Amino acid sequence: MQNIILDNLNTVVIVLDREFRVITLNPAAETLLDTSLKRVLHQPVTTVIPEENFKADLDRSLSQHQRFTRRETDFPINGEMINVDYSISPINCGEARLLLEINPRDRVQKISREESLIATQETSRILVRGLAHEVKNPLGGIRGAAQLLTRELDNQELKEFTGIIIQEADRLRDLVDQMLGPLQPPKMQGLSIHEVLERVMQLINAETGGELRLKRDYDPSIPEIPGDFERLIQAILNLVRNAMQAIDQAMPRSAGLITLRTRIARQFTIGTRRQRLVCHLSIIDNGPGIPPDLIDNIFYPMISGRADGTGLGLPMAQSIISLHQGLIECESKPGETIFNVFLPITREPLWLDMTQE
Repeated sequence: MQNIILDNLNTVVIVLDREFRVITLNPAAETLLDTSLKRVLHQPVTTVIPEENFKADLDRSLSQHQRFTRRETDFPINGEMINVDYSISPINCGEARLLLEINPRDRVQKISREESLIATQETSRILVRGLAHEVKNPLGGIRGAAQLLTRELDNQELKEFTGIIIQEADRLRDLVDQMLGPLQPPKMQGLSIHEVLERVMQLINAETGGELRLKRDYDPSIPEIPGDFERLIQAILNLVRNAMQAIDQAMPRSAGLITLRTRIARQFTIGTRRQRLVCHLSIIDNGPGIPPDLIDNIFYPMISGRADGTGLGLPMAQSIISLHQGLIECESKPGETIFNVFLPITREPLWLDMTQE
């Protein structure tokens, strides 16, 4: 029973001997440290957590036989800084002398941020759909009236004006349809994310005549994921086109580089749901970056950093990925923008049903 509880805790638990060597650790610790018990067994814990204050805290807890806690500490793990809270408790059970508990704050902050993002996007989607329907109703009336007027007119010059009305009404209708997005639920099936990426690269190469450099950085061990092949192509194509357009604004297209990278993430939380395995796709470009005052709003409809942009590509991509129980995040600085796409690797995903309009 104790082992079952320990194995299912989200809290990182590591047990050490008096020399601060690892006796055991739970799966949450293996995930955080990106290692296994077999690799670190009987190894000093400071080899995987090389933080000076941490070693001093271990010494203090062991020598004084007191529980010690430190808040908001940066741990260097695998070359990355992770903000954590940790507690060290003295114990006496066989060889075990210290019980180390670590709570990554980054995880809590990420969950809170994603919950807010998902809720905001859902509210925005509902408002946009409502607005789009209100626009389509009078638009149909305008187009119909223009058609009737065309039949009654004998003057060709006047007919040209009614023709313009009809063409612009059709253009607005198409724009509204893009805002509404797909009305049918996705056709879920097992697919290779790399087949999706290869199709996207073919389309981009055809659009650019091979002038834009595209780089593959794939993890071949990623298994099939559940998804709608055509819609995933559309979502990722929108992200890659967005990167291409950003490059075009800042440099010759031949100087641009877009990297498509895939990795597996374990015990990953998307919103409030914890996924055992997640496909992590990164779309990285060397463009000018996204202005700081714009980056928090790029997934809202009609928000664009380009004068000729519609502001619909990124919201549509996010909507499609949300249907797959996934999420898109963005991080940007001058010279590098990364769109991170997270898709669950599960046999029977619980994707969100779309409301039939």
